Amino acid sequence: MNAGIEQGKTPAGLFYKVQGEGNPIVLLHGFCGSSDYWEAVIPLLAQDYQVITPDLRGHGQSAVIGASFGIEDMAQDIVALLDQRGIARAVLFGHSLGGYITLAFAEQHAARLQGFSLVHSTANPDAEQARENRLKAVKTIEEEGIQPFVDGLVPKLFAPAHVASMAEQVEKAKQIGYGTAPAGATGASLAMRARPDRNHVLQETQHPVLIVAGEQDQIVPPDKAFTVQGAHIEQAVIPAAGHMSMMETPDKLVPVLRSFLQRVYE
Repeated sequence: MNAGIEQGKTPAGLFYKVQGEGNPIVLLHGFCGSSDYWEAVIPLLAQDYQVITPDLRGHGQSAVIGASFGIEDMAQDIVALLDQRGIARAVLFGHSLGGYITLAFAEQHAARLQGFSLVHSTANPDAEQARENRLKAVKTIEEEGIQPFVDGLVPKLFAPAHVASMAEQVEKAKQIGYGTAPAGATGASLAMRARPDRNHVLQETQHPVLIVAGEQDQIVPPDKAFTVQGAHIEQAVIPAAGHMSMMETPDKLVPVLRSFLQRVYE
């Protein structure tokens, strides 16, 4: 049963929330997001699971941990969080940037996992144009601040039809983005730019994997999400969703996550 919301911070300054009881799951948000991205999803999962939602370093209420850092360092933040909670193994769901962190975690800390999921994310590294765009993002944030950058970013995260029809959710995502520390956003941009190809992690893992793609995702379309097939990998396309199914279509996303969790923890 739902046991209220607990809040805490790791010694390094990573803020997190915990809701519900039972087997632990960790929801990792995307770039210029926060744990609030999962607001519509958390209560539904917390009916049966202990749901842990951190703010990634430099995002939301978390400190900017380190002047420069890699995706691997961000994965280590999650190890420290699990250690603090006394959790030996968990299921990680990583949205976008959170998916890159999940893959690094799976590569380096496989023994701490029951299973993992990429939600609107990819095991591919940045293509050359994307690497250039990361540098442009850093330049925009440094010269103009976080708000103009977020204003340009957020509408692209939603399915085209939802930008107008879900104006309230789009505005909420912008408000969440404004809370990102500029150094957190630039650090994460450079970390994403430097991340390696991790398709081998999907191929070689001994854990069950769920890959979720949005039918209308303009950032990571299904063909970029579904890069590896295998008996251990489940693929799911969320109809009408863009890059933000947890905000756009939580009613379609949650059953997919719950079905996966029931198999992992059966």
